[in-house]
Amino acid sequence: MKTIEQLGHRICIIGASSAGKSTLAKALAEHLNLEVCHLDQLAHIPYTNWRLRNKDDFKGDHQNFLQNNDRWVIEGNYSFLMKDRFLEATSVIWLDFAATGSLWRYINRSFQNNDKRNGNLIGATRHLSWLQMKRILFTAPKNRSKYKALIAECDMNLVYIDSFRKLKKYYRYWGLE
Repeated sequence: MKTIEQLGHRICIIGASSAGKSTLAKALAEHLNLEVCHLDQLAHIPYTNWRLRNKDDFKGDHQNFLQNNDRWVIEGNYSFLMKDRFLEATSVIWLDFAATGSLWRYINRSFQNNDKRNGNLIGATRHLSWLQMKRILFTAPKNRSKYKALIAECDMNLVYIDSFRKLKKYYRYWGLE
């Protein structure tokens, strides 16, 4: 297991929806005094029900964050921008859980409708989406090979976590509880 110090001060967290990326990003940011960026908040228009922004505007804000912050944790996927993040990152944490567990967590959090949830879009009122459930079950598993190739290409310091149980062990090991 890599120590929290071995992660460095520019950390990417990737994984399926509801894997715990936003919560982990907040915990690492607080513990290591890092800026945090939730990519869903950059990619979507606030006070809408997750309507996507213009791709070029999103990319510009993504690049600005990378250029203007030396110490950060960024959570989210958006594979068209992954290589840019990976080349700047000191570590990647990949939360690669079974789709059924992520789906269960997604449905559960959707019914909780918590506006203060880490990574939530400001002003969003709809949280349950059939399209998002389809992404969790079918798109996310297909993306694994793409993510593996990007990680290999960028020669990353990778922390691969394949279960919620292992994620909880890392929380304890890193002193994030």
